[in-house]
Amino acid sequence: MLPIAQELSRRLEGEVHFDAYTRALYSTDASIYRIDPLGVAFPRHTADLAAIVALAAQERVPLLARGAGTSLAGQCVGRALVLDCSRHMDQILEINPEERWVRVQPGVVLDRLNAALRPHGLLFGPDVATSNRACLGGMVGNNSSGARSRVFGVTADCVLELQVLLADGSLTTLAPVSVAEAARRAQGSGLEASLYREVPRLLREHGAEIRRRYPPLQRNVSGYALHTAEAALTERDTLDLTRLVCGSEGTLAIVTEAKLALVPRPRHIALGVVAFGDLLAALEATVALLETGPSAIELVDRLILDLAKTSKEYSRERLPVSGDPDALLLVEYHGDTPADVAAALDRLEAVVRRSFPGAECVRAVDPAMQADIWKVRKAGVGLLLGMKSDRKPIAFVEDTAVPPERLPEYVRRFREVVQRHGTTAGYYGHAAVGCLHLRPLIDIGHPEDVARMQAIAADVADLVREFGGAMTGEHGDGLARSLWLERMYGPELLGAFRALKRLFDPQDILNPGKIVDAPPMDANLRPHGARPLKIQTHLSFEREGGLLRAVTQCSGVGICRKHEGVMCPSFVATGDERHSTRGRANALRAVLAGELPPEMLTGEELHQALQLCLACKGCKTECPSNVDMAKLKVEYLAHYYARHGTPLCAALLGRIDLLSRLGSLTAPLANPLLQSRPVRALLQRLLGVDARRTLPAFAGRTLRQRFASRKNGRAGEIDPPTPSNSGGLPGVDAARTHSPVVALFADTFTNHNAPDVGEAAIAVLERLGYRVLLPKRPCCGRAALSQGLVERARRLARANLERLWPYVEAGIPIVGLEPSCVATVLDEYLDLLEDPRAEQLARSLLLLEEFLLRERDAGRLDGVFRPRPEPVWLHGHCHQKALTGTAPAVAALRLVPELEVHLIDAGCCGMAGAFGYVHYDLSMAVGEDRLFPAIRALPPEALLVAEGISCRQQIAHGTGRQALHLAELLRDSLSPRGEPGG
Repeated sequence: MLPIAQELSRRLEGEVHFDAYTRALYSTDASIYRIDPLGVAFPRHTADLAAIVALAAQERVPLLARGAGTSLAGQCVGRALVLDCSRHMDQILEINPEERWVRVQPGVVLDRLNAALRPHGLLFGPDVATSNRACLGGMVGNNSSGARSRVFGVTADCVLELQVLLADGSLTTLAPVSVAEAARRAQGSGLEASLYREVPRLLREHGAEIRRRYPPLQRNVSGYALHTAEAALTERDTLDLTRLVCGSEGTLAIVTEAKLALVPRPRHIALGVVAFGDLLAALEATVALLETGPSAIELVDRLILDLAKTSKEYSRERLPVSGDPDALLLVEYHGDTPADVAAALDRLEAVVRRSFPGAECVRAVDPAMQADIWKVRKAGVGLLLGMKSDRKPIAFVEDTAVPPERLPEYVRRFREVVQRHGTTAGYYGHAAVGCLHLRPLIDIGHPEDVARMQAIAADVADLVREFGGAMTGEHGDGLARSLWLERMYGPELLGAFRALKRLFDPQDILNPGKIVDAPPMDANLRPHGARPLKIQTHLSFEREGGLLRAVTQCSGVGICRKHEGVMCPSFVATGDERHSTRGRANALRAVLAGELPPEMLTGEELHQALQLCLACKGCKTECPSNVDMAKLKVEYLAHYYARHGTPLCAALLGRIDLLSRLGSLTAPLANPLLQSRPVRALLQRLLGVDARRTLPAFAGRTLRQRFASRKNGRAGEIDPPTPSNSGGLPGVDAARTHSPVVALFADTFTNHNAPDVGEAAIAVLERLGYRVLLPKRPCCGRAALSQGLVERARRLARANLERLWPYVEAGIPIVGLEPSCVATVLDEYLDLLEDPRAEQLARSLLLLEEFLLRERDAGRLDGVFRPRPEPVWLHGHCHQKALTGTAPAVAALRLVPELEVHLIDAGCCGMAGAFGYVHYDLSMAVGEDRLFPAIRALPPEALLVAEGISCRQQIAHGTGRQALHLAELLRDSLSPRGEPGG
């Protein structure tokens, strides 16, 4: 533990941790590097930061300021005390729309800032691909830019003032000042005075070499920005120390506040998507298209396009081009009127027709279509790093920049380098400004590939210099590129960098080893020192290539820190890295890879982190690397209980089917008892079920009982179906499409808690002319899996497969109502059962909305539903979003004529089955993030639809509003019999 640890704990209002678990979470970023930090501090305010820096200066403890940890070159890892400013120092302090500036703390996320600025018609110009989690402090440290830097500039162009802590702990504000004012400030004896005295001298001393060696590029963050500071000094008689701090990667000062210039939000935006059969042709077109006045030209290559097609999340974002292009250019235009952007698209099409007749050009003027297209582009790095292979397109020469007019020839030569070294690469990025992200495929766990990486980097460094470019246009030097600075700038300027570092940081305590005095680029690679832990898994990880690979699929890009979509509800509610998908994956990786002691696998720290995962499956879909933390949680709990025993609460909740059966049998007694305060208090004391949570009522007559009574005493258990009793259809495919027989997959919750939903579904299916069967089958095993009871879930899965297989063989479609139970069959059964029939069962099971859309496509829904000219709001279940998205449910609701369907913009409701009963406060915090406020804002008479029973319970508990199942709304919308289609 650090010598200042106790003093820090005493002085700080924020938290500070030195345990191995927390340090492991902060040992990586989105780069290929791993270094254990000394500790991690979470300052609450500037006074906390000042105390930390003062103590660190006194004891010469290295410090590393960190935001979202999305850096690609290793800037955010180091043997230092990490200062995570994203948890508490995330306030927008002041917005001045009249003067167009904002003042923020370093932990403010870019998208959140721009959302706050939207009502004022303003935005912060630099728009990085990681905007949904990138922190403004990190953007200053990296001098970030993004796709539209051609019109909005880079972060340094937008910085008006920086409040910073210098390396001695002194707090000051940096802003451009006149030479005379700089001379006045230089009169003191402290560190700040020495900067105003010595920095101008350094800039003048090296001015000629600065002007000779820095390439005339907008996109260049290699080394310190001496060129922009020198230009301000000599051309405008201004000393601007902010220009040096921007892009310094936290090596010169620690930013505590930033005053940033804003720009008007574009009134109208249009996007042209141009598809090429050849990558180099796309780059040749870039040069010609710059003449059309675009705000951005982005390149996406075949590798990313192919990876997007295999991703559940991004395959849904349909790119509006035909065929199988080798590359796309996304060409964006801004304008004051629709006519302006339409004219720009006309210019684009004219250039493409004239000079590139083989290319396809598609207009995207609809904002939703544009958002879908940009979503794929922004996911580029995550998609690449999510490749399921040992060789991955890694970041080490991925950020070179050259003059745009030289880009085609540069990429051709880059290809030759990569091919000469026996590998390939992915190509994407900011073609308009000559900054492409070129990622060779390398396996950093293989010594030969590490040598290959170094050789490629050396060749590329020479190539960049030949083309008058920069080794990094926006991603920074970090651990990956700092060693190439002397080759780029020469020994004199490298000496100037070292001198500047000493001026700002005499003791070398601010993020040491970055930009100057960096270690070799092959030091501290992620697999360094790892000894993989061999364990027998309870689930199959064959699809992922093994348990360790399932965990190391996490690339560290941190999309799980976003505040949109589903992933990751526990992080959204807590702001704690431990409770993000990345944090959990990092912790699991550290144990499984042998970086932490094996006993930590079943230790309390990891248990707490995994226990608070809601198993929403958002990461399985929304993470470009498709990390399946819900599955990893099940596997983890099975190991934890094998070591510590299964707690009573998990044992009971994992047998909810048996409890539900008992509850329905004793419903008149059970329901009032479960609502009584003494019983709820007892349940909290014995089982941990929070007494504040309303427990669901049991139905006195289950769905199966109701079904039996309406079917002349038959309980729906039929003889194994054959072509003769499934409608006389000879084949499975024909039966699935045309059979008048359908099987209802009645889950435990529908059967015992919400039989009205099951009856509604039966009414809809029968109106369509189907004879509904209700197979007698056990619980699907969802509850058992969620509690880590894998062997019980496996037995239930096997029993369900045997019970349902005759229906599959007969080609009878099986329709489910509860998304989580359907997800269990479609997803988890493949990992529970080594039986090829499980895949066929998964293909035969449909959610109700999917089945109805099949019927629509077959022309069998005409006139079934009556017009309902009223609005309805749909909340999608997390597993529903992971499986099919909400589009099928929206489309099914729109089968009702004139129904106005709205999708509630919210992620997880926070209930997550049994989770909300045990972790009440976190569950409610998740609901309060977006869902509850959105529902409270609706008119009191608004119709709500939610297919998940947990979602309906949470909505009722948190807002007092009752939501219908989709089946209930459709049942209530059936046209009266006797009308056309009725």
